Amino acid sequence: HESRLGGGVIGRYCDQPEMFPGVAHFHTMRVNQPSGKFYTTDYLRQLCDLWEFRGSGVTNMHGSTGDIIFLGTTTQQLEQIFYEMSHNLDQDLGGSGSNLRTPADCIGQARCEYACYTHKPSVRPYHGIPDQLAELRR
Repeated sequence: HESRLGGGVIGRYCDQPEMFPGVAHFHTMRVNQPSGKFYTTDYLRQLCDLWEFRGSGVTNMHGSTGDIIFLGTTTQQLEQIFYEMSHNLDQDLGGSGSNLRTPADCIGQARCEYACYTHKPSVRPYHGIPDQLAELRR
């Protein structure tokens, strides 16, 4: 089978779908984890309810790349899952890919020294460096 499944989907097809119709399509989906892997129980319930409704209900929390792995769904369910994840759960679908292997290494809001900063004050000192260097050259 050739199909374009999109980022975050690992296509799995059975080579004998007539004999095993329940797993003729058994795609895996990767869901990017939040930094530091902080979840609320409400959010985890929503993820699991979605996967039980649209997939097999089998998950692998934080596989080798740190992503949440949803195991087993059909091609017909992929678009609905993507819509639900991106529009209703405000979640990125897709894994770390081959360029970034350890996004889970961010220690998250509990221990990050930058967690209490807003973006603008935290980057302002770095944006001023070129001006300071230019001043030194004069």
